[in-house]
Amino acid sequence: MTSQSRTPGAVASTAASVLSVLLTIVIGLLGPSAVVPALGGPSAGVSPHLAVGLAAAAIVLGGLGLLGGLVLGSRAGARALVAFGGTAAAVLAFLPPSGSADHLNYAAYGRMVTLGLNPYTHGAADLPGDPIAAAVEAPWREEASVYGPVATAVQALASWIGGDSLRVTILVLALVNAAAFAGTGLLLDRFTRDDPARRLRAALLWTANPLLIYQLVAGMHIDTLAIACMVAALLARGRPAGSGALLGLGVAVKLNAGLVALGPAWELRRRPGRLAVMAGVAVAVVAAGYALAGPAALGPVTRTSKAVAHASFWKSFQGFLQSVVGVGSAYRAEIQIGSVLVLVLLAWVMFRALPERDALAVAAVLAVAYVFATPYILPWYDGLAFAMLALAGASAVDRFAAGHLIVLSLAYLPARVEMQPLDLEWLRLVVRQQVAPWALLALTLGLAGWAWTTAARARRRPRPAAPRP
Repeated sequence: MTSQSRTPGAVASTAASVLSVLLTIVIGLLGPSAVVPALGGPSAGVSPHLAVGLAAAAIVLGGLGLLGGLVLGSRAGARALVAFGGTAAAVLAFLPPSGSADHLNYAAYGRMVTLGLNPYTHGAADLPGDPIAAAVEAPWREEASVYGPVATAVQALASWIGGDSLRVTILVLALVNAAAFAGTGLLLDRFTRDDPARRLRAALLWTANPLLIYQLVAGMHIDTLAIACMVAALLARGRPAGSGALLGLGVAVKLNAGLVALGPAWELRRRPGRLAVMAGVAVAVVAAGYALAGPAALGPVTRTSKAVAHASFWKSFQGFLQSVVGVGSAYRAEIQIGSVLVLVLLAWVMFRALPERDALAVAAVLAVAYVFATPYILPWYDGLAFAMLALAGASAVDRFAAGHLIVLSLAYLPARVEMQPLDLEWLRLVVRQQVAPWALLALTLGLAGWAWTTAARARRRPRPAAPRP
């Protein structure tokens, strides 16, 4: 159920979402804290316990609002939700980013380009005394960029405009990020405008989703730009060359976004000419980007593809292997193979459950399967799945994805290492490393079970009788 409703549950869920976004704005207004990295000036002015408590409240209320909206409907209409989400994105663009410190890395990578250093072979530590690089937090000071050439170009543009000012550099990046988020919301709203229920659901899943506002907008993650390109590409697939160019740009922002390109490829499998044009243009854009960035741009990506996040159920599997077989290996190759198998199996069972198998549905299946199966998962990665689900039809997958994002958001509360008080270490040691992996495993098994039973029911459903001659 996703409809405008005045029932007490719908009113409560809408209120929870609004309050969650307001708390997210308050966190930014309060300035540097355990949740908000400093952009120069005092390193902190807010109690870490207050900051983390506000972030926890924003996440819990956001999760309740998201699930409540998907199940009970919303008190507000789609137009009001789109306006609310867009306004929140605009406000947050002018506040310090919160939740993680990735934006400081973005600024440093752009700074390296403007100073003639290769961000794919250098880290912030290679710019001692630089006012921008000095802001990068541990443990990322030695890390080279893992983002695509288009992301690096945007970061370099922001650095060129900002110069020695970290605040101006971050503001430019935040404005680009907010525009990408709001623009994606407008594209989704326009695509679904002829179906009121679908339009409202798209607004709940993306533009007015308080957890995505917290993770993608307040957190200012580059994933937002990649998602915007992929949504535009799917909606422009009637023009293969234009769609291919947008697909290529999205992949050149972040490689994992390219998985959804298999959606239009599936749809065009019987039209090889159009498929060749779309694929050819996409590959040409990606190849041109990486040719300009140089072969070093692929090095960090291959290294990070072997990482295993602490909240992933694969981390628990890794620990099990080390306890049984031995700790002499990280078992990353075995985990990579296992994650690919899980992704394929999960995508297959969801694919069998699809009532319609068009490009949008297939892209959604692949994006959801990826975020559930990948060994390295962070809460903002889920944005790709939510955008694809907003394009596809409604199903119980919406609620599984909501649960996935809620668990990850609580697990990475906040996604920083610096300024975390010792008496809150249980958030990392217990919630992130012990509770979250099992919760995500349960959600993955539940999603696979739902898809299997749904597909089985569809096969048993009697087909309509053939008309008499």
